[in-house]
Amino acid sequence: MGGEGKGGSVTARVLARCFRALAPIFPLLPLLPVLPACSTDDRTPVVLYSPHGRDQLTLLERAFERHRPDIDVRWLDMGSQEILDRLRFERVNPQADVWFGGPSPIFERGTQDSLLAPYRPVWADRVDAKAIGRDDLYFPVYRTPAVIAFNSRAVSRAEAPRDWDEVLEPRWKNKVIIRDPMASGTMRAIWGLILVRSLRQTGDTARGMAWLRRLDGQTKTYTINPALLYEKLVRQEGLVSLWDLQDILISASKGMPLGYVFPRSGTVVIEDVIGLVRGSRHPEGARAFIDFVGSEEAQLLAAREVFRLPARHDLPPDSVPYWVAEVEREMVVTDVDWNLVSTRGPEWMRYWDQYVRGTGEK
Repeated sequence: MGGEGKGGSVTARVLARCFRALAPIFPLLPLLPVLPACSTDDRTPVVLYSPHGRDQLTLLERAFERHRPDIDVRWLDMGSQEILDRLRFERVNPQADVWFGGPSPIFERGTQDSLLAPYRPVWADRVDAKAIGRDDLYFPVYRTPAVIAFNSRAVSRAEAPRDWDEVLEPRWKNKVIIRDPMASGTMRAIWGLILVRSLRQTGDTARGMAWLRRLDGQTKTYTINPALLYEKLVRQEGLVSLWDLQDILISASKGMPLGYVFPRSGTVVIEDVIGLVRGSRHPEGARAFIDFVGSEEAQLLAAREVFRLPARHDLPPDSVPYWVAEVEREMVVTDVDWNLVSTRGPEWMRYWDQYVRGTGEK
């Protein structure tokens, strides 16, 4: 009887602990993937919201936990805009500790909504000061160039579009696959490049919206996530896309027939940043993770294993993967006014979604 009573007490304690841990997120269960199993794990949980995908998140989770076995890293993988929307929804009761990854304009919108808390990581002086958020609210971790991607079995590198405008040529009619821009920070950055270019050339966004309408006419479909984008390109449901370099390199390393070119007139390089969520329940662990992500070890690990272009400018040249030097040599970077993209971007995207999407001549 005594042993049975003791066992029942332990079970009750474990169940009570699980319910306490899960109670704050019951309203969000439809949005969550499979939740971690309840256990007697006494490690400190640190929750990441990130668009970086399973491969990279698992890689860094395991590497960090080797340094900090007292911390249990948990993550949710979703689009950059989805993260912003979710953090806004949870503002009064934050569930995340770290906002890990996404273009700086989306983070800037997050700062306007007071979603981030200041934290200056130990590597702060090793990155471009111009890419640091005001009041130390976010810091660059990676640089992500946008590229023109293509199915390399169906299209040779010589045949692929060499610049943005070439994607509008008749030969690519109904052969373009695009990630849904409303949920994607990468696509919003590319849209921003097109519209800022229009403003510089004409003083208005009308030419840029007309360009996007022509692209809409070339587009066979908008995919809800990157995985579907790759699948459709691989199956040759479309042959060309606009996307980011890192994902194309990862997909190609897994045997997918995907290639890329840098637009000759210049591309947008997204400052991919990280920040501490305001109201984090585990700020010490969150700060430790932020410090780790920008460390020399983690920067080189991400470059070697998942093709991330490091934001740090002090990494030993003989330690950096060969492809980094190739990218730096090949790409032409267009200077984009990110403050303008941050402030005007939501308005531009609403207009595109309501008046441009689906109106291109098919």
